[in-house]
Amino acid sequence: MNIFIIGFGDIGRRVAKLELQKGSEITALTRTPKQLQDIWLIQGDLDQPETLIKLPTKNSMLYYFAPPAAKGISDQRMQNWLDSLTPENLPQKIIYISTTGVYGDQRSARVDENTPPQPQTARAKRRLDAEQKLNQWSKIHNIPAVILRVAGIYSRERLPVDAVRQRRPVLHPDEAPCSNRIHADDLARVCIAASRHQTATTIYNVTDGQISTMTDYYHGIADAFGLPRCPEITRAQAQQQLSPAMLSYLDESRRIDNHKMLEELDVTLTYPNLASGLAATITDTEHQSKSTAR
Repeated sequence: MNIFIIGFGDIGRRVAKLELQKGSEITALTRTPKQLQDIWLIQGDLDQPETLIKLPTKNSMLYYFAPPAAKGISDQRMQNWLDSLTPENLPQKIIYISTTGVYGDQRSARVDENTPPQPQTARAKRRLDAEQKLNQWSKIHNIPAVILRVAGIYSRERLPVDAVRQRRPVLHPDEAPCSNRIHADDLARVCIAASRHQTATTIYNVTDGQISTMTDYYHGIADAFGLPRCPEITRAQAQQQLSPAMLSYLDESRRIDNHKMLEELDVTLTYPNLASGLAATITDTEHQSKSTAR
């Protein structure tokens, strides 16, 4: 299978690794020239439409992992890429990573794919705009586009261990909003499953299904690494001590339902809860430390 990846970051590399194991041929778009074994890298920039002309995406399974720009409420990068497509380079299917942030604050209610989006932050509005642009294009061109609304991603490389070591305060459990997560390796496997599933344009929530809080997350990391737990503060104190970015996450609470993903994509998660994901992370860290020591 011919694979084309737009947004060759952490998740893009994890998906590429799985695709290579399946014998796929992989091309990826990158802003910085580099060389990788077994992967053809093409230099291009989603902010510069002239670099996107005639990309070799014809009949490819296309993964779009690139984030929107950091400002505004629309995703011009998605629009630039869609505008670059012609009948000569149409992919056969598109897998797009969005965010469960498009649902906004649901006051701890359970959320499935039929829940109307109501994004509150600019970053979530940009993601919803990208979804809408892709959906409209998909209907016009009759090419399936699968939207994965992804919860908070964690992995060994993404854990806020330094913040825990610095004992950055967290909300008291009684005031902490509901949050949802997915391990990066499981997300990559969901991407592969979505690409192979015979489905029309649709949406899947991607989460491990364990409902917890950001406080649980930080305390879990502390316990796993043998560190003191972060101090707990009230919401009133948080308004004075936490950054606006962190406060924006704490202003939203929702319980993401993942039944559609599990049932339709027939996915078995390797890390169905935070404890299993952190246990694997600790093991990986120990192995890496021993290898470095040698």
